[in-house]
Amino acid sequence: MAVMTITQDNFQKEVLESNVPVLVDFWASWCGPCRMLSPVVDQIAEERTDIKVGKINVDEQAQLAMEFGVMSIPTLLVFKNGKVAKSSVGVVPKDAILKML
Repeated sequence: MAVMTITQDNFQKEVLESNVPVLVDFWASWCGPCRMLSPVVDQIAEERTDIKVGKINVDEQAQLAMEFGVMSIPTLLVFKNGKVAKSSVGVVPKDAILKML
């Protein structure tokens, strides 16, 4: 499944109301570690059909970043049943992300 762009407009429907776990990547285009993590997140999105994967650009969606206390990027949040179930900050290996799910 392709990675979705998550915005304030679709966050409720795509993340909070999702009936499958959602991996959300908070990132920015100027962030070097974000660029390192991005291909790993994309790969997980392609391999896993039992989850949704979305990315939130913190520069464009500052309200969502503030709402979830994102102070450093990249930050990964896993939402299950509309709530944050797991989180990680910084570049993490693929197997660590899969364990979060």
